[in-house]
Amino acid sequence: MMPEHDVELYKKLRRGEKEALEQMYDKYSKLLFSFTFKMTEEKQLAEEIVQEVFIKVWTQKSSYDETKGKFSSWLLTMTRNTVIDHIRKKRETASEIATKEMTEDPDPSVEDQVEWKEKRAVVRRAISQLKREQQKVITLFYYQGLSQQKIADSCDLPLGTVKGRIRLALKHLKETIQDIEQNGGIIHE
Repeated sequence: MMPEHDVELYKKLRRGEKEALEQMYDKYSKLLFSFTFKMTEEKQLAEEIVQEVFIKVWTQKSSYDETKGKFSSWLLTMTRNTVIDHIRKKRETASEIATKEMTEDPDPSVEDQVEWKEKRAVVRRAISQLKREQQKVITLFYYQGLSQQKIADSCDLPLGTVKGRIRLALKHLKETIQDIEQNGGIIHE
C-alpha cells in the first residue's frame, strides 16, 4: 500500500495542486534520476526522462491505482517504460538516419524545407507565449545546450527552480503547439 503521505500528495496532485507536484518531485526525483542514469548512462537524457515522467504524472496521462501496489513501484515502472521508449526511439532514429542517408538526396526537397520552416515557426510562436523566465531557461537548455545545473549557476537560481520552470514550460509548449496546430496556425490567447 501507498504510504499515507504519498496518498495525500497524489490526491492533491490529481486536483491540480502544483505544490503537491513540487513535493513529489523533491521526494522522488533523485531516486528516479539515479535509476534512469543507471539505465542510460547519460546525465542529460536521465534528467529529461525524469522530467517527462513528472509531466506524465502531472498531466495524468498515466494514473496510479493503489490497489495494484506501492506508489514508488508504479513510479519506477513508469520511469523504466519511459527509458525503454527513449532507447527504442534512439535506435529507430539511428536506423532511420542511416537508411535516409543511404537512400535520399543530400539536399532536402523544397517541400521538406517549407514543412521544416513551418514547424520551426510554430515552435517559435509557442515559445513566445511562455513567461519570460520560462523562455530564458528553454533557450539556455535546448538552444544553447546548457545543463540544468549550469543554468542554475548562470541565473543564480536553485536547481529545483530551473527544473520546475523547464517542466512547466514544456507543459505549456505542448498545449500551445497543439492549440496552434489544431487551429491551422492561429494562436488563441
